[in-house]
Amino acid sequence: MPDTHVKELVELLQLERLEDNLFRGQSRDIGTRFVFGGQVLGQALSAAQQTVDPSREAHSLHAYFLRAGDIDAPIIYSVERARDGGTFSSRRVVAIQHGQPILNGAISFQVPEKGLEHQSSMPEVPEPEDVEPMHRVPQEELARLPVKLQRWLGANGPFEFRQVWPRDELHPAKRPPIQHIWLRLTSAVEDSPVLHRALLAYASDFHLIGTSTLPHGISYLTPNLQMASLDHAMWFHRPFRVDEWLLYSFDSPTAQGARGLARGQIFSRDGALVASTAQEGLIRLRGE
Repeated sequence: MPDTHVKELVELLQLERLEDNLFRGQSRDIGTRFVFGGQVLGQALSAAQQTVDPSREAHSLHAYFLRAGDIDAPIIYSVERARDGGTFSSRRVVAIQHGQPILNGAISFQVPEKGLEHQSSMPEVPEPEDVEPMHRVPQEELARLPVKLQRWLGANGPFEFRQVWPRDELHPAKRPPIQHIWLRLTSAVEDSPVLHRALLAYASDFHLIGTSTLPHGISYLTPNLQMASLDHAMWFHRPFRVDEWLLYSFDSPTAQGARGLARGQIFSRDGALVASTAQEGLIRLRGE
């Protein structure tokens, strides 16, 4: 049976249907100041999927984050059925709070087909069992941080992350903009590809734009740093399970203009490339 955190996340992604194309979702306070972007991505995907024939699988998602989400208010997801073709369906999704859009998204679905195949090779990294779990921030340092950050850094969540190259976010050293992180749900969930895609969309927002900070010796805990996701793209390539180990491999090819670009490739343990991501985010050092 799923543990409490996993069960809460699964329930979070199962939206209340208000009308044929209108859904309502709640938020979970995980210690972030605003609604976690991955939550809105996962819920938007869940809403769109409910308006598509079950035989059609999501293969790409493109979204813009427009406003910060209010954790204490529900989110309304309005889905526009843009097109249903012979093999592809397209949906536009707007996430709304307090009468204003907080996310605009487009999601494409396809009837599964066979075709040409090739893929990038998975990086050579240690197995997840050979990588230590992420270390908690020492209690004396945690106590000096804002309450929200204390909850974010001190709480257990539905996902376990293991960094191949660990980093001290409180005292970050400069290093190349590349990182590899093993991830998985902390307990098993039902065998539903729709659910696993929504869960991976949720998890895909972790650590992504942070890769752009690595060469600069800063992190999201740097006092004068403002960070926010601006957009997010995701492609689903092959079947996977999020309750089994996946390797999330990141790089950041550029940062400029108070923005950073990060890319991700997600591999199953046997080396199959199951998904790809890209994100641009605001990285602004106040006072500069």
